[in-house]
Amino acid sequence: MDTKLLDILACPVCKGPLQYAKPQQLLICRADRLAYPIRDGIPVMLEDDAKRLEPTDPLLQN
Repeated sequence: MDTKLLDILACPVCKGPLQYAKPQQLLICRADRLAYPIRDGIPVMLEDDAKRLEPTDPLLQN
């Protein structure tokens, strides 16, 4: 994932920052507890495609 792209991407729901989970190929919004998938190197920034994370999910701890 290109670091320049990561710098400009924001959560489409709250416009907050995203964290890159490289092993899982996800972009994480901690505020909304959403995980956006990265497919073939392209972030899928659609709320309907995002995975809802439980408050205790380890992805939110990093």
